[in-house]
Amino acid sequence: MEKTKTKFPFGFYVCSLSFTFERLAYYAAKWGLAVFIALEASKGGLGLDKATGAVMNGNLVAFTYITPVIGGYIADRWIAPRILVPIGEILMGIGWLCMWQASGIGMVWAAVILVSIGTGFFKGNVSGINGRLFPLADPDTLDTVFNLQYSFVNIGSFCGTTFLSLVATNISYRLMFLICAIFLFIDCAWWFIGMRHFGDVGKKPFLVDTREEKSSDDVAANNQPLTKQEKNRVIGICIVTIFSGIFWLWWYLIYMPVYYQFGPPEQAGLGWANWNIGSFQMPTAWFDSMNGLLCIILCPVFAGIWAKMKERPQGDWGMFTKTAVGIMILGLSLGSMVLAAFLAGEGSKDPVGIWVIILTAICMSVGEVVFSPLGNAFISKYSPKKLLGTMLGVWPLIIFFSGKAYGPLYNWLNNFSFVKAYGIVTIIILVIGFVMLAFTKKFDEFVGGK
Repeated sequence: MEKTKTKFPFGFYVCSLSFTFERLAYYAAKWGLAVFIALEASKGGLGLDKATGAVMNGNLVAFTYITPVIGGYIADRWIAPRILVPIGEILMGIGWLCMWQASGIGMVWAAVILVSIGTGFFKGNVSGINGRLFPLADPDTLDTVFNLQYSFVNIGSFCGTTFLSLVATNISYRLMFLICAIFLFIDCAWWFIGMRHFGDVGKKPFLVDTREEKSSDDVAANNQPLTKQEKNRVIGICIVTIFSGIFWLWWYLIYMPVYYQFGPPEQAGLGWANWNIGSFQMPTAWFDSMNGLLCIILCPVFAGIWAKMKERPQGDWGMFTKTAVGIMILGLSLGSMVLAAFLAGEGSKDPVGIWVIILTAICMSVGEVVFSPLGNAFISKYSPKKLLGTMLGVWPLIIFFSGKAYGPLYNWLNNFSFVKAYGIVTIIILVIGFVMLAFTKKFDEFVGGK
C-alpha cells in the first residue's frame, strides 16, 4: 500500500518563512553587536571594551531565551497569538533601529530590551500556530513539521551571518542593523498577508481554543499526586536540563574568543588566526555561518542515524548518553582552540591557519545536533502530562542562566593565560562528559526507559 504524503497548508510556509526572516536578522545582529561594541570608533564601532561587548552579547542571548516563556503564558491565557506575533516583529525592528543609531551603551540596552520583548511575543507563538495547523493526534507528522521548520530557521541564520556580515565589514555595521530592521518590518507585512491561511488557528488564546477539549477524566488525572516513577522522571528531566545548561554555557562562550582573540584586528580581534583567502578577509560572522550550514546538513543525517540505531537489539542511545557525548565533543572544540592559541603563542607568534575556526565550528555543531534537537521530544515522552508545560519551560530557562553567565565568565578567564585557563576548562568538560557516560545505564533505569 502506497503511503500518502502529507499536504502542507500554505500557513506552514507563512510561519516557517517568518522564522527565516527573523532569524536572518537576529543572528547577523547578534554577531554584529559583539563586534560593533568593541570595534574602534575610527573603524565604525562604539569603541568600548571587549568586556562590555561580551556581557551585552550574553544579555541578548539570555533575555531572548527567557521572554518566550512569558510571551507564551500571555498567548495561552489573554491575547490571541496571531496578534502578538506582528507586535513582536515591530518591536524587534525598532530594536535594531536603535542599534542603527546607537552612540553609547544606553541605546544598546534599548535594543536588547526591545528585541528580547519582541522575541518573547514572536518565537514560541509562531511555533504554536504552526503546530496547530496539523492534526495534534499525529506525532509523526508534527515531528516532520518541526524538523522542516528548524531547517527554515537555520537557512535564515546562515544567510544572515553569511551575507549581511559582508555589508557590515565592507560598508557599515550601522547599515547592517538598518537592513535587519527592514527585514523585520517585511516579516510583519508577510505575516499580515499570510494570516488568512491560518483559518481559526491563533484567533483566540491557546488555552481558550483547547479548554473545551478536556474531559472529566483529564481533570481528575491532573488532581492525582505524582507516582514514584513520575517523580523519578521529573528528576531525570531536571538532571538532563542542568547538564544541557553546562553545554550551552561553554557553547556560547566559544564565540567570544573566536571574535576577540582569534578574530582579525580589523574586526575587533587580536589576530591569533588568519582569516584571509587571498586578499579577501572573511568576516568573523562566517564562523556563525558554518554552524548554521552544518546544522542544516547534520540534522537529517543524525535523524537517520538514530532511526537506524532504534532497529538494533539494544536500541538507540538514551538522552543522557547523547547529552554526555555532546558535551565531550564540545570539549574537543575547546581543546582545538587551546592548541591553536599555543601554536600562535597567544599573539606572540604568527597567526595559525583557518583550520582552528573550521575544526571548532564542526565540533560545536556535531555536539549540538547530537542531543539538542531531541530535548523537547525527551521531555514530551517522560514528563507527567500535568507538568508538561512546566517541564518544557525549564529547557529554555536553563539557557537564560547560561546566557547570563558566559559574558562574565569570559571576562574572568581573560585574567589568566588562555592556554592554561581554557586547557583546564577543556579537561573539566571532558571529565563531566565521561562521568555522565559512566552513569547512563543507571539513569535510563531511573526514568524507566530511554
